[in-house]
Amino acid sequence: LSMDLSFELRSCNSPIATMKVLIHYEDNEDTELFKSLKITLPKKWKTGPVQKLLDQFIETYNAAFHKNQLTSSEMHLAIHKSEDGDTSKTKTVAIASDEIVVNVLGDYADVYVQHGKSTTLAEEKAKGEAAKKEREKLLETTVQCTRFGCKNRFPKGGPYPKCQYHKAPPVFHETAKYWSCCPNKKAYDWETFQEIPGCETGVCTDVKESEGQKQFFGGTDLREQLAGGEKLKSIDDFNKAQAAGGTDAAPILDRLQSVMEELGIEAELYEQVVNGIRTEVTNKNASLCEAEVLEAVKADLGNKLKSAMKNIAAEQLRIK
Repeated sequence: LSMDLSFELRSCNSPIATMKVLIHYEDNEDTELFKSLKITLPKKWKTGPVQKLLDQFIETYNAAFHKNQLTSSEMHLAIHKSEDGDTSKTKTVAIASDEIVVNVLGDYADVYVQHGKSTTLAEEKAKGEAAKKEREKLLETTVQCTRFGCKNRFPKGGPYPKCQYHKAPPVFHETAKYWSCCPNKKAYDWETFQEIPGCETGVCTDVKESEGQKQFFGGTDLREQLAGGEKLKSIDDFNKAQAAGGTDAAPILDRLQSVMEELGIEAELYEQVVNGIRTEVTNKNASLCEAEVLEAVKADLGNKLKSAMKNIAAEQLRIK
C-alpha cells in the first residue's frame, strides 16, 4: 500500500517553507511496503546535503513499518532523468549523499529511496577519473573496427574478432535514422538506431575501404538520388553561377555563409577565412580565371571543414 504523508520541517531561523519534495520508497517486491512522503523544506535545508532528506524519510518510514526497518547507511537517494530529451524514456541516477539539495532537486521533485550504499561527490569523482584513465588506456592500445555499425575494438595488429556490420552508410534525414542497406528498419532516437543489427557478418578490420566514401547520407543525398543524381539548381543559384563564369562554387559559398551565420559564426569571420584561402590560391597560381579561383576556394574550404568534422567525430568516439 502506497502511503502519502505530508509534514513540514521548520527551523527557528527560517520559519517559512520555500520548497517541497516528494520522496518515494518503491524498491521492494511487496507493494504494501511502498511509501510516499511530501516534505516541505525550510530555507537552510535547501542549501544542505541530501542526506538529511534520506535520514528524515527513513526515520518516518521505520516508525510506520516495524517489520521492514530500513538503515540509512545502506540506502541512497535517486532521481529519474529523461534520456536525450525524450521524456518517454528515463534512467535512474543516484545522488551523492553530500550533494546540495538545490543543486540536484527542483520544487516538487520526485526522489526515490533505493537499496545500496550511497557515495560521496569525492568518491564519484575518483570513480569517474579511474574510468577515464581506463578508457584512455583502451584507446591507446586498441583500434576501432572501420566497418559500418560495428562497435568492436581490438588490439592494434590483431587478432581480429568476428563482427556483424552494415554494408552501406547510415542515413540521417529529419528525425529518421536508418542504414541505407536496411531502409525498412528505421529508428527515431539514437539508442534504438544503434541497436539495429548489422545485415552482414565477417571479420573486423582497421583498414578503410575508401577514403572518398561518404560516412553518412542526408536529405540532400536522398533528393539527388530521386533526381537521378543530378543536382537541381534554383534560379538564383543559376544566375550566380553564370555571373561567376559558370561555376557552381559561387552559390555554394553564398549558401554556406548563410548557414554559418545561422550557426552563430559571424559573417566577418567567414569572409576572412574565404578571402584568406582565395589569397593563398591566387598566390600559388596567378593565371587562374575567376571561376577556377572559386572552385579552388570551395574545394580547400570543404577539405578544411571535413577535417574539422572528422576531428570532432574522432573525439566523440574517444570519450564514449
